[in-house]
Amino acid sequence: RQPSLSRRVALKVLPFHALENVELRKRFQREAEATARLDHPHIVPVYEVSEHEGCPFFSMKFVDGPTLLDQLADGPLSADDAVAMLLPIAQAISVAHRDGVLHRDLKPSNVLLTAENQPLVADFGLAKLFQPGDAASYTQAMIGTPSYMSPEQAGARGAKVTAATDVYGLGAVLYHMLTGRAPFQAATAVDTLRQGTHQEPVPPRHAYC
Repeated sequence: RQPSLSRRVALKVLPFHALENVELRKRFQREAEATARLDHPHIVPVYEVSEHEGCPFFSMKFVDGPTLLDQLADGPLSADDAVAMLLPIAQAISVAHRDGVLHRDLKPSNVLLTAENQPLVADFGLAKLFQPGDAASYTQAMIGTPSYMSPEQAGARGAKVTAATDVYGLGAVLYHMLTGRAPFQAATAVDTLRQGTHQEPVPPRHAYC
């Protein structure tokens, strides 16, 4: 609870065991910076970025609801409900791109739902900052979640990762909402990545589980 403004907040804190890991500290700082620069009603807002006794943290809006993935455990959504859910998410990502932020990890578990069932995009932990208008950025490591990862992300070294990567992620989220399952899912992460780079997903009309 933040006493000065009398409100509940969510705190994200770098774990103690990660404090000496330079790369994790950089990633944590990048997430805080990326999220703090965004202002959209369907992106979880950051209130404060600071440090306590050498431990970095940032505070965010507290969302007292499930994730979209939790909701989909009860089954897929109707086409109308899926589109209504995706639209504000897509608008939020469009604003992120305008402000120079690629999310790179769009998936149902990174969408939080309010008590009014409104979606909020969360977890910019894999975000990449870029200059709007850049033709492409490059990744030196495979970053993302295999079941929702675009082919260029799965391609790792030298792959062009642009705003299209998040557009693919939005399509993967829509697929999951319509079918109740991720576009690609196999026994291992490697097999899932292979599916995503070499196969087409099962058509939604045949993918209902």
